[in-house]
Amino acid sequence: MCGIAGAIVTNNNSVSSHDIKRMIDSIAHRGPDDFGIYTHENFGMGHRRLAIIDLSSHGHQPMISSDGRYIISFNGEIYNFLELRGILQSKGYIFNSNTDTEVILNGYIEYQEKILNMLNGMFAFAIFDKKEKKLFIARDRYGIKPLYYKLDNSKLIFASEIKAIFKWNFIKKEIDYLALDEYLTFQNIFTDRTLYQGIKILKPGHYAIIKSDKNEIYFKQYKYWDYNLHSTDEKLSEKEASNELKRLFVQAVKRQLMSDVPLGAYLSGGMDSASIVAIASRSLNRLKTFTCGFDMTSVAGFEVGFDERLYAEMISNTYKTEQYEVVLHEGDLYEVIDDLVYHLDYPILGMSYSNFYISRLASKFVKVVLSGSGGDELFAGYPWRYYHVLGKYNKEDFINAYYNYWQRLVKDEEKQFLYNEEIRKKIPKYNAYEAFKSIFNDYDFPMKNNTDLINASLYFELKTFLHGLLIVEDKISMAHSLETRVPFLDNDLVDFAMKIPLKFKLKNFNKYQKIDENEIKKKEKFFETNIGKNILRNIMKQFIPNEIIQRKKQGFSSPDASWYRVKGKDYLLKYLNNPKNLCFYNILNKDFIIQTINNHFLGENKRLLLWSFLNLSRLDI
Repeated sequence: MCGIAGAIVTNNNSVSSHDIKRMIDSIAHRGPDDFGIYTHENFGMGHRRLAIIDLSSHGHQPMISSDGRYIISFNGEIYNFLELRGILQSKGYIFNSNTDTEVILNGYIEYQEKILNMLNGMFAFAIFDKKEKKLFIARDRYGIKPLYYKLDNSKLIFASEIKAIFKWNFIKKEIDYLALDEYLTFQNIFTDRTLYQGIKILKPGHYAIIKSDKNEIYFKQYKYWDYNLHSTDEKLSEKEASNELKRLFVQAVKRQLMSDVPLGAYLSGGMDSASIVAIASRSLNRLKTFTCGFDMTSVAGFEVGFDERLYAEMISNTYKTEQYEVVLHEGDLYEVIDDLVYHLDYPILGMSYSNFYISRLASKFVKVVLSGSGGDELFAGYPWRYYHVLGKYNKEDFINAYYNYWQRLVKDEEKQFLYNEEIRKKIPKYNAYEAFKSIFNDYDFPMKNNTDLINASLYFELKTFLHGLLIVEDKISMAHSLETRVPFLDNDLVDFAMKIPLKFKLKNFNKYQKIDENEIKKKEKFFETNIGKNILRNIMKQFIPNEIIQRKKQGFSSPDASWYRVKGKDYLLKYLNNPKNLCFYNILNKDFIIQTINNHFLGENKRLLLWSFLNLSRLDI
């Protein structure tokens, strides 16, 4: 796990090592073990190394091929690299290290872009071909590892984090108002935009080829993989599906235990992390586990169930893990908010400061940690969301219904009060809707029945909600030089999960009461369900205590709706009602923000919107 950065400019210009060093110095937290720089005429790239496999100097990057033609800078882990290495050795390739980096490099030389579909792991990498003066950049199927770029006619700059791109000469921070509108609608950015004008993220499951001449940079992006939730095998019996899923899940966890440094696991009170700990503990004695809890003395209402330490300790006791906990209190958010905003680069998704604390805790004991991300999106863990699209068999009706539901922060009709007049003119009326709709541009699968509609919902969540979670997880863990692995996103496991009929994932769905997640949170009630992920629950019965198997889904969250009303009130007023915050109020309507604060204190649950305002107010723009 590492940090990469680089640039290619037009042929009549050059890239200096000083330019590259400034970039990689800004992301030194991603790789404190080693660094390297390579430049050649109009190209340069750098690397910060977090050594996990082959800790020797043979793993130094950027790595150069034996003939000197190709140079790679790689961030990630490839779990099947030993298998691929054997294949390449049979073709005559000689290896000088025991790293997966060299496997990718030689694999690209042999197969070009076809190597991407052979890689089982998480990755973002760049390979430069000196002979062709061609740059190849790629990102893994699911978007576990991020890769950002800025493109114009004279240059392309890329990096693992946006802060590195801003270290390039004469690049200014300017807000992308269309991306801001996406964020303030969905608390996420669904397109490849970021909050900064001209800086984009390479899409998951995509690669790009960049060439240059004396006058221009040529960039072309290609898709090599996508989710296909309509490839279900209806001939599978539930027993056959369960047996194969269990085999693949155990295999996935064991694959991701490979490490030459200490490894641990996050442990909440939920089934996904418990499942990973249960399997990992069979291979590792005294596995180190990490839990985040919350002081509930000032918490009321639906948030009282957010502290899951009791269930985490139950799992820890069952598997004799070496358990570590951090307990957060009201006010702890404000101690890390500036560090958090800095490392995230731009706000995305919800209350992530608790993740920041638990990553910091884990980094004191291990260098690699396993996470349960992906289980809900693959196995239908959010049943209350799917009701909003039932019966919408026309694609346009489906999109309209789901769009109305996913406006999580500010709805379209409220935006006339949200933005200042000058900013409103810069945002097209249907900007957020078009961003939402674009997720389904290449979605050509049928919507003939409710199973089709729910699979379309899962597709949407995998492409957007999960992707956002993965970006946050990467930034927060790497802020502490910690590698996070996600066994649920093993290629073989994902491929099979997409073949499992929906009826095995969701049980008694037609008897479940329709609820509105946004409305319930607003009224500070709680939603619970245990009808999702049914097949996963069944296969884990032999491993996990029944109290965990039967627990109702709630998700990991901090009790900030309550905490904002205690010590948070003064802080919110200090930073969100501050006349010095000119950039913030040049964009957003101050009256709308103050009204949001007041509505929260009067009983509405505006914690997510307040979190978003707080993040935006701390940006250095």
